[in-house]
Amino acid sequence: MSNNKPIRHLLGISGGKDSAALAIYMRDKVPEMEYFFADTGAELPETLEFVDLMEDYLGKKIIRLNAGKGFDHYLKLNGNFLPTARSRWCTINLKLKPFEQFVGDDNVLSYVAIRADEPQRTGYISTKPNIKACYPFKEDGLDISDVKNILDESGLGMPKYYEWRSRSGCYFCFYQRKIEWIGLSERHPDYFEKAKAFELYHKNLGRNHTWTQDESLDEMVARKDEIKAQFALSQDKPKKLNNLMDALSGDDSDDNDDDGCLVCFK
Repeated sequence: MSNNKPIRHLLGISGGKDSAALAIYMRDKVPEMEYFFADTGAELPETLEFVDLMEDYLGKKIIRLNAGKGFDHYLKLNGNFLPTARSRWCTINLKLKPFEQFVGDDNVLSYVAIRADEPQRTGYISTKPNIKACYPFKEDGLDISDVKNILDESGLGMPKYYEWRSRSGCYFCFYQRKIEWIGLSERHPDYFEKAKAFELYHKNLGRNHTWTQDESLDEMVARKDEIKAQFALSQDKPKKLNNLMDALSGDDSDDNDDDGCLVCFK
């Protein structure tokens, strides 16, 4: 870091439980903290609502990035091809680049919401020499139970999407479990239809390009009872079908994502 400039303290709010808890945890410890939210233009209503609640609680403006350039803009730039785990242009264009543009050449200490019970995670680490990451939860030994306590004691609680979804992120995120796609179809049928329309565009061009590798959303929703039954069988408490946060116990170790997407989900 350059010695000629003061250090900016930045904390990204993703709409997820961990970044929210970290913002609450650090609010009085670092009064000069700057908060930001990279709005993809494809957020769930519950996510946007929770970010607004966070702004009220923190008593400070949460800067919205990506003004006027959301997912649809970059979709066109990428030839209308959907992002995939191998081609995550959404994360690059809607999360990483806006963050580095927001930072500029300033010296920055970036607060990352990785918990002490996530030893395998490192999160997004910029190659820019003026950005340094720090991990308060890891340093202080806070785990998932502490995160839940922080949110409960603040009065905010968990974001509402945790009733049916295990994380934040775009409504069509290709890292969603199939049970979560079914949840989207039931909770937000309008967004589910939008996600289907992206697939239909490629189908009409003779392409087999879908959000999940092995089936289309139409095929998935046609067997939603089977998906629900399979999910129920995989849980100790089958009746808690709509509470993924409890069912998964906050453990994403079986996901096929990696540290880069913590910019979206944490």
